[in-house]
Amino acid sequence: MATKNTPPRVVADNRKARHDYDIEETIEAGIALSGSEIKSVRAGRVNLRGSFARVIDDEVFLYDAHIAPYEQSGKYFNHDPMRPRKLLLHRREINRLNGLVRMKGMTLVPLKIYFKGPRAKLELGVARGKKIYDKREDIARRDAARDIERALKRSRQER
Repeated sequence: MATKNTPPRVVADNRKARHDYDIEETIEAGIALSGSEIKSVRAGRVNLRGSFARVIDDEVFLYDAHIAPYEQSGKYFNHDPMRPRKLLLHRREINRLNGLVRMKGMTLVPLKIYFKGPRAKLELGVARGKKIYDKREDIARRDAARDIERALKRSRQER
């Protein structure tokens, strides 16, 4: 059992989101899950690629997140893997997110699902979509940093 001092256990990470979007800020939200869904999440059977969140009628919902059906529960007691899931946030946070999303080009992107104690949490990013040239620039910057690191490592080994 996880205690308060243990670090959160990351179950699913949406690495593609950081490639496709500039993350302006992040916020932690709870997720309303059914019994078979939480068991699948604990087993790590979650895929966040292509998922997004929306504010609808002062509530935030997660769409297109795939949580695989739990195999031991049988076919009648299982959940729909792609159903919209309600995110649990305070009213002030929802109003703030709604204001940010109404700005041009901003969207809510799930970054990762993790356990904080016994509860499943979702890290939600307020993001702006990157253009293709921004993505290329990031890749070039990462390659340059890698080359510099290799050169430094080689120079240390020659000493």
